[in-house]
Amino acid sequence: MTVPGTADDILVALDPDQRRVAEQPLGPMCVLAGAGSGKTRAITHRIAFGVWSGAYPAHRVLAVTFTARAAGEMRTRLRGLGVPGAQARTFHAAALRQLQYFWPQAVGGAPPEVLGHKAPAVAEAAGRLRLRTDRTELRDLAAEIEWAKVNMLTPETYPAAARRESRQPAGYEPTAVARLMQTYEEVKGERHVIDFEDVLLLMVGILAEHPQIAAAIRDQYRHFVVDEYQDVNTVQQQLLDLWVGGRKDICVVGDPAQTIYSFTGASPRHLLGFAKAHPDADVVRLVRNYRSSPQVVQLANTVLAAAPGANPVRLQAAGEPGPDPRVTRYDDDVAEAAGIAAQIGKFVASGQEAAGIAILFRTNAQSEAIENALASAGLPYLVRGGERFFSRTEVRQAILLLRGAARSDDVSMPLGRVVRDVLSGAGWTPEPPSASGATRERWESLQALVHLADDLSAADPELRLPALVAELDRRIAEQHAPTVQGVTLASLHAAKGLEWDIVFLAGCSDGLLPISVAEGPDRIEEERRLLYVGLTRARREIRLSWAGARGQGGRATRRMSRFLLPAAGLLGMAREEGGPGRSRAAGKPKKRKVCRGCGGELATAAERKIGRCEACPPTYDEATFEALREWRLATAKEQEVPAYVVFTDATLTAIAEGTPSDTAELGRIAGVGPAKLERYGPDVLRILGSSAETR
Repeated sequence: MTVPGTADDILVALDPDQRRVAEQPLGPMCVLAGAGSGKTRAITHRIAFGVWSGAYPAHRVLAVTFTARAAGEMRTRLRGLGVPGAQARTFHAAALRQLQYFWPQAVGGAPPEVLGHKAPAVAEAAGRLRLRTDRTELRDLAAEIEWAKVNMLTPETYPAAARRESRQPAGYEPTAVARLMQTYEEVKGERHVIDFEDVLLLMVGILAEHPQIAAAIRDQYRHFVVDEYQDVNTVQQQLLDLWVGGRKDICVVGDPAQTIYSFTGASPRHLLGFAKAHPDADVVRLVRNYRSSPQVVQLANTVLAAAPGANPVRLQAAGEPGPDPRVTRYDDDVAEAAGIAAQIGKFVASGQEAAGIAILFRTNAQSEAIENALASAGLPYLVRGGERFFSRTEVRQAILLLRGAARSDDVSMPLGRVVRDVLSGAGWTPEPPSASGATRERWESLQALVHLADDLSAADPELRLPALVAELDRRIAEQHAPTVQGVTLASLHAAKGLEWDIVFLAGCSDGLLPISVAEGPDRIEEERRLLYVGLTRARREIRLSWAGARGQGGRATRRMSRFLLPAAGLLGMAREEGGPGRSRAAGKPKKRKVCRGCGGELATAAERKIGRCEACPPTYDEATFEALREWRLATAKEQEVPAYVVFTDATLTAIAEGTPSDTAELGRIAGVGPAKLERYGPDVLRILGSSAETR
């Protein structure tokens, strides 16, 4: 990005609506920005135009958003526009900085530490109340405490609000949750710690009770920009009101159609009510979608148009045409995962970078089958929402090595070669490892650092290792990770704000989209918006799929998502077109598979998995099979899960009949993915080995 020479230079590359946002840097403004419409571009140019035109100095601006990644992107863009002094932070980061600075003045002493995770403190509170909770229940109760606090509810006011909302987390009555909330606060007090919601609540209290502190902050920041305003909750809005202090220089940006975090207390009412609260506000709509192909935009518009009520923003496609979207029906979840992996394999073989492909799903439980399928196909992948890039062990080790090498940088060698030599000490190799899973992920992390060095060197041939290390330090502070080569797996919630060339949206069936626990029209409509968010992540192509049954050989009880029915024509299908085992997009029958015993066609997924029909006698050793079944039952009891979660009957039969002798052979059996191979492989091979010795 070239630093502008004048204020007018900042407006040159903007479309008329974006320009309208940028050229009015003062006064209240509400920007209703559709997906892919360049909202970040518009608001960063608004800030830059305000600074370059002399409307305000950069250090008087505070831009707030909801993720460290989004804040880092805003800071990067503002630096490129010549305004590095403008602050861009998350709500929590901005509030925590203020809390730590003003705590001695407002309260006295050192500020308390912030809890990294609530679960241990919630568990201790539950134990004091003699509530028996498992990990899932603890997570739900911790989330409920967050919901209560962002809605500014106390243990006394929570029960009435929870009953109004019909909330019963982990099956507990509101009064029991209120007692847990009270005990949780006592645990934190004894430890002299606070949680992330306390950061906001405490700053609200300090600003309300200490006018001199409120005045100091208002003197520091006089112009505010709020991104993703549809996700603001009650406490964040109150904090924002106290920051602004009744002044008018505030610009809010959001999209009601992307409101998908109501479970955290987020509500679009602040965005939709902004014009009423600020009668002199200018309302601008950004509707030109520059991200997605017209085919993707049309599908997204069609899905959203079926929702009751008017949507303030209907997207207009501005991108290049792409392939028509399509939906494919599979027999079961395993077949769906394998079908998606096969399609991705073809894309990668044709030259598409794996990093430009994503598989999105409604629940994290859908990820395992997809991971197994990708690993079996030898395709690299990364799961979004896992460990942050710069927190990974191999990345920390690599940066330490680079930092040490920077002290004696060999300027006679190209930067790329120097970096490759250094990272070889951390395990990087010129060719990717043949192994999948964690080994491949570690290599992909190091490869991302290599690519970053190449990209920076191409932009600045004079760049050397100390400057690269400085750039990495900056990216660590901003959580601005480089691109890791691999197919991205992410939940629809985790995919918000991201984009890829090709998006596969798995599990498009009722029960998953909308999720079965979504009750009432409001929750159902939020599920529709979640699908809309998923669709608009695709730049060029969207492929949707669903499975008739969950398990292999199960009854096909699922139906395609009701949200896709209005778009049946766009998807090239009749509403009830196709049948089990037939692709609705291509209409081609599955490849015929026959029994290895009698040669007859295998009718079910379970038969196809073991390669034998039910009429033919099993070819495994009965004692071996019984030993595997006993081990599976004991393992399931120990882990407190159903037996099929360890291995399905079909997988167990395939293992007994195949009698693999090593991990490579075991890993080739359908249903034994990398995670299960690592977790259960040694036990299974031990049982098979013992059985072979006694036969």
